[in-house]
Amino acid sequence: MSAPSGADVLTFGESMVALRGDGPLRLGGSMAVSVAGAESNVAIGLARLGHTVRWTGAVGDDEAGELVLRTLRAEGVDVSGAARDAGAPTGLLLFEPRLPEVTRVHYYRAGSAGSRLGPDAVQRAFDAGPPPRVLHLTGITPALGAGPRAACERALRLARRHSVRVCLDVNFRSRLWSDEEAGAALRDWIPYVDVLVASDDELPLCLPADGTPGELADQAGLLLGLGVREVVVKLGSRGATAYTPDGELHCPARAVRAVDAVGAGDAFVAGYLSALLDGEGVGERLERGVTTGAFAVASRGDWEGAPTRAELGMLGGGDGAVLR
Repeated sequence: MSAPSGADVLTFGESMVALRGDGPLRLGGSMAVSVAGAESNVAIGLARLGHTVRWTGAVGDDEAGELVLRTLRAEGVDVSGAARDAGAPTGLLLFEPRLPEVTRVHYYRAGSAGSRLGPDAVQRAFDAGPPPRVLHLTGITPALGAGPRAACERALRLARRHSVRVCLDVNFRSRLWSDEEAGAALRDWIPYVDVLVASDDELPLCLPADGTPGELADQAGLLLGLGVREVVVKLGSRGATAYTPDGELHCPARAVRAVDAVGAGDAFVAGYLSALLDGEGVGERLERGVTTGAFAVASRGDWEGAPTRAELGMLGGGDGAVLR
């Protein structure tokens, strides 16, 4: 097999088999089987928009792992650098809808193959071919353990060495680590980050430990002063705001009928990075991000509703539109 060519984006993390119920788990019933993982959600979103993406991670040497890899390959994501770990299972994720606006998520990822990912895997990904244009990381991977955290740190150093732009989506998961643990790790990463994406309640995790949070603009200004080029704040139904040395720019959310909010943040990141890779300005990046995020909100599943480039204009069709 020939070595993979340089990609637009390199990302890695834990992707799991996802089971989605239609009500309380304790009552049983049927479950839909898919895959999920923040980084692979972004990878699929970018691939559907026509970008080349490589996902470097680890799955178990099991049928669940084959489902993950097969799904990513089918979506056009390069998984040639992914590993099968014969000594650990693929992680599992259960989604339990409890109310129309509330879904409980149950993780079964302790001791999983993804939690045993180490820096050697990242080194091999960079050594396998030309460096990517963007390295995309999330704050989920370092929460999985010492090995994944070391993998992220190796990736950041390699990105710096090869002049690769770094995008970090904070994606804080309170079930995986505490605010204090997350802050201690992520603050050390900030000098390496070019594009920082966070929700408004996640941004303080990236501030200096002795800093006063203040208003969003103040927090963003502090991070820009530390070397971050773009601070992008996801505001859910209120849209998103980007802060750069040139100022502040807000983009309202696209109005859609909400079906499932899971995966909307990852879809936003895919859209934002897509426009960045296309050389678009901050306003266009935000616009594409809120558009891809709206597709996610209007569809069930983590990534299933991600649009292709040709579909980006569909949201302007109006209620009940039939495209012939």
